[in-house]
Amino acid sequence: MNSPSVPPQLTVKAILLGIILSVVLAGANAYLGLFAGLTVSASIPAAVISMAILRMFKNSNILENNIVQTAASAGESLAAGVVFTIPALVLLGYWSVFDYWWITAIAGIGGLLGVLFTIPLRRSLIVEQQLAFPEGKATAEVLKVGQDPSSGVKYLGMAALAGALVKFCSTGLKLLPGTAQAGTYVGQSTIGYMGINLSPALISVGYIVGLNIAVLVFAGGAISWHIAIPIFSTFFLDSSPELAAMHASGATAEELAGAIWSQQVRYLGVGAMVVGGTWALVSMRGSLLDGIKSGLTQYRSGSTVVTDHTDMDMPMKYVLIGISVFVIPIFMLYQSIVASVGIGLVMTVIMVIAGFLFSSVAAYMAGLVGSSNNPISGVTIATILLASMILLALMGPEATVGPPAAIMIGGVVACAAAISGDNMQDLKAGYIVGATPWKQQLMQGVGVVSSVLVMAPILNLLLQAYGIGAPTAEHPDPLTAPQATLMASVAQGVFKGGLPWAMVIIGGVIGAIVIATDEILKSRGSTFRTPVLAVAVGIYLPLELSSAIFVGGLIAHFAQKAHARRGVDGEKSMRHGMLFAAGLITGEALVGIFMAIPIVKSGNPDVFALSEAMQFGGRVGLVIIAAVVIWMYRVASANET
Repeated sequence: MNSPSVPPQLTVKAILLGIILSVVLAGANAYLGLFAGLTVSASIPAAVISMAILRMFKNSNILENNIVQTAASAGESLAAGVVFTIPALVLLGYWSVFDYWWITAIAGIGGLLGVLFTIPLRRSLIVEQQLAFPEGKATAEVLKVGQDPSSGVKYLGMAALAGALVKFCSTGLKLLPGTAQAGTYVGQSTIGYMGINLSPALISVGYIVGLNIAVLVFAGGAISWHIAIPIFSTFFLDSSPELAAMHASGATAEELAGAIWSQQVRYLGVGAMVVGGTWALVSMRGSLLDGIKSGLTQYRSGSTVVTDHTDMDMPMKYVLIGISVFVIPIFMLYQSIVASVGIGLVMTVIMVIAGFLFSSVAAYMAGLVGSSNNPISGVTIATILLASMILLALMGPEATVGPPAAIMIGGVVACAAAISGDNMQDLKAGYIVGATPWKQQLMQGVGVVSSVLVMAPILNLLLQAYGIGAPTAEHPDPLTAPQATLMASVAQGVFKGGLPWAMVIIGGVIGAIVIATDEILKSRGSTFRTPVLAVAVGIYLPLELSSAIFVGGLIAHFAQKAHARRGVDGEKSMRHGMLFAAGLITGEALVGIFMAIPIVKSGNPDVFALSEAMQFGGRVGLVIIAAVVIWMYRVASANET
């Protein structure tokens, strides 16, 4: 029952709106994750949409809007955990389609465990250590200025229409290419390559994460495409008969560069991410122990301690019961895969330990660099690599279910880690605006359950419409699913051999160098930092994606400079720029999903395509993207009062 002094939070309209938005944002970010390998926090657009809708009711308040964005952002985060791992089961040939009940169980239990794992950490990370949680702070600010959401909705709506139009012209009508790229051979086999993806959504990702992270992502891409690939193509091409034959057959520089990256160079990112995930655990060990002690203290104190509603977490008794209950069906699922009680038990133990540790890492890193830079990929790769090696020792290299079993472990951990970072951001926003933590934690669970129910249908729709993974005759331009492809390669490589361990080790060395650089910058008090996982993401992304993200970071940087020259902080305009960027992402992603319906129904991936005579080249695409860039800059740099 609500106290008279506390506005109502868990109202019917807030719960229903939260469920609807969680489903919509789950679908949008599932597409974005498969397309770009990245997702972004949905808390701010969800908060703006909530304010615009709930203000139509006679009685609504800031805490209701906070509840809505809490549930809605869970859909986005769960989508990240799913698309970064589960498509690997299709890529491995273990599934031909996405099984509804398996995905519902893996993602649902993983997401709910993510909520439970972070409850003991809330007081330590948010209240005591006062970590930044940048997206949580930004969401709180948006909620506090919710008296006039109309301007925010305007920017969000205009950008969504623009993003949808560009996406439809590119993927639907085929008027525009997806990428503008150029490659050449320097000498006999040395490759020079440059490209940029003509996607407003990717530029928006760069704007949201900011210049620092965008630079690091691009730097990772440069390490792969401007250093590693030219070196490999010049000196080591003969070490791979397949690549050497491809070069001898007259493959273009672009084609050979893509093959070298796919088969060799992207594994630099694996090594860097394993080192980065390990370092994250080491660097936060004190905070992790403090959070556990705080939770145990709360549990021992029982319910006799009366606290303010803003400090009331879900009781630790129920947290422990929930974790215990959810472990049972996971064990049954794992046991059914490997047909061994002992190995199923080992898989369950790995999942629980890795899930809690890496959920804690994700929560802590979200407090430092935000949910959009949450190290989900790094911790999941580390989990799958460790799980694969343990299962290899137990089952042997001939076990065909070994790689899928490792992916099943990683899928639960990825969903838990994704939700944990998002959960902490939402709790930070609630802490600022005076919400009740246990109500947010409950609503986070509602968002997980509602969004997981639609994940399998959305994934199957995208699979049938666009294809996932490598190009085929039926789907020549598929969704690349970069993380899931990498997860499948790691698991398969451990069991079947062929994993380029030299690249993994070199990547680990690169990661160590980046960490050392970051520590030096930290000791000098530099505002520019080099978090290793941002570089690792760039290493295994195609360069055209990193280039587009870099452009978005530059827009944010120069917009801030424009405000500084005028002697104003430009906070409102920068917020409008963020809403504009979120709109571009939402519009492009939703069109991608909606186009999938007639494509699947007709069985024709080019159902909307116009004749080749009407199609434009990369130059026209660059002009259109340049117009979007200028528009975004003008919105973000405008002198708003």
